Amino acid sequence: MKITDHIKNAKGKTLFSFELLPPIKGQSIQWIYDAIEPLLEFNPPFIDVTSLREDYIYKEQANGLLQKVSYRKRPGTIAICAAIIHKYKVDAVPHLICGGFTKEETENALIDLQFLGIDNVLALRGDARKADGNFVPTPGGHCYATDLIEHIKNHNEGKFLHEDVETFKSDFCIGVAGYPEKHFEAPNMNTDFKYLKKKVEAGAEFIVTQMFFDNQKYFDFVKKCRENDINIPIIPGLKPISTLSQLNVLPKIFHIDLPDELTDALSHAKNNNEAKEIGTEAMIKQCKQLIDFGAPVLHFYTMGRPEQTKQIAKAIF
Repeated sequence: MKITDHIKNAKGKTLFSFELLPPIKGQSIQWIYDAIEPLLEFNPPFIDVTSLREDYIYKEQANGLLQKVSYRKRPGTIAICAAIIHKYKVDAVPHLICGGFTKEETENALIDLQFLGIDNVLALRGDARKADGNFVPTPGGHCYATDLIEHIKNHNEGKFLHEDVETFKSDFCIGVAGYPEKHFEAPNMNTDFKYLKKKVEAGAEFIVTQMFFDNQKYFDFVKKCRENDINIPIIPGLKPISTLSQLNVLPKIFHIDLPDELTDALSHAKNNNEAKEIGTEAMIKQCKQLIDFGAPVLHFYTMGRPEQTKQIAKAIF
């Protein structure tokens, strides 16, 4: 079922969902099952699965020179989505990203997803590789999320890259990312909204936000979306603080602010257990406010660790 239909059928009730990061290669599918099963009691209508592009490592050769080697360290998103649907009968939402994939590979992925009966995709540009200072498109691939959305829309209309006539049509519901605190590459918030509006005009049907810890940022983001005639569902993305190091790491990596109340509380934490307790209580309070606001779904970035999310969900659902 499409995510937009799940939201419509909920009739104003806030739903629960979460995101999975594919495990490091060498781990079995049981790792995925262990990350999902503790959260099934909250009846997630969908689970989304991230996709990571290849990276590069440098290996020293016998002659002492370094060789640049392409390296992908996690199993494929499509395979994980297929396993989730087969075992749990829950909608799986794969991330499709520009980086690391040619247009042909993207089209092949869409064919596989349609074959599996997957109804939703999250279309993203993707992050830069660690070895690159900025995002570098894959030769023969898409440069921007809007290009990827247009590709998916063409697929929905039966238009293929190398076909002169229309063939079968898909019906993917397309999601995109939104940034309540602005994408770090955008020069200002207004420019960021212009890019978001282009994604919606290209065919996006729902938005999942970057994590945030100040609900006012989300409230203002929704308000500005509606003022800019962006009227599709806006799903807040959430991640509770679980370690002391995240006080500095999360703002650095995700370019977000932490509210004074939260940072003050964390500054008095003596260890990670205390930090996790503070983060859990803060997230419960944040979620209750989001439910009162009418957020369609509370979407948790679990990173494959379900315990803290389960504790929070028990307190609010």
